[in-house]
Amino acid sequence: MTPVQPEKTLGIVLSGSSLKGDKVVNYQGEDLGKIEEIMIDLDRGRVAYVVLSFGGFLGMGDKLFAVPWQAFSVDTTQKRLVLNADKELLRKAPGFDKNNWPDMADLSLGSTLYGYYGYKPYWA
Repeated sequence: MTPVQPEKTLGIVLSGSSLKGDKVVNYQGEDLGKIEEIMIDLDRGRVAYVVLSFGGFLGMGDKLFAVPWQAFSVDTTQKRLVLNADKELLRKAPGFDKNNWPDMADLSLGSTLYGYYGYKPYWA
C-alpha cells in the first residue's frame, strides 16, 4: 500500500499585470500608493523589484520607488499589497521619476535599494 502524500501546492500565483494598479498600504493601514510595475530579472528568474508610486495627487507628481518584492505581503481578503514600511521611511526613500528609471544592472545601486528597506539582495 502506498502512503498518502500531503498535497503540494504552489501557493498564490498571479500574473504581474493583475497586480498593476493595486493599492498598497502599510501594517497601520495607511495608504502608500499603488503598484506601477513589477520588474523581472530575466537572468535569474526572480522579481527584481516592484515599482511603487507614492506622494502625488490624482496621479500627478507621483514619485516612483523601486522596492524589494520581499518587503511586501499579500492581503488576499482586501485584495491589496501590504508594505513593511511606514510613510516616513517611504518619504525619505531614494526614488525616481517616470523618465529616469534606476539601472538595476548596477548591482551596487540594487544593493543600496535593498539595504534601505532592510533586505539582503537576492543575488548576494
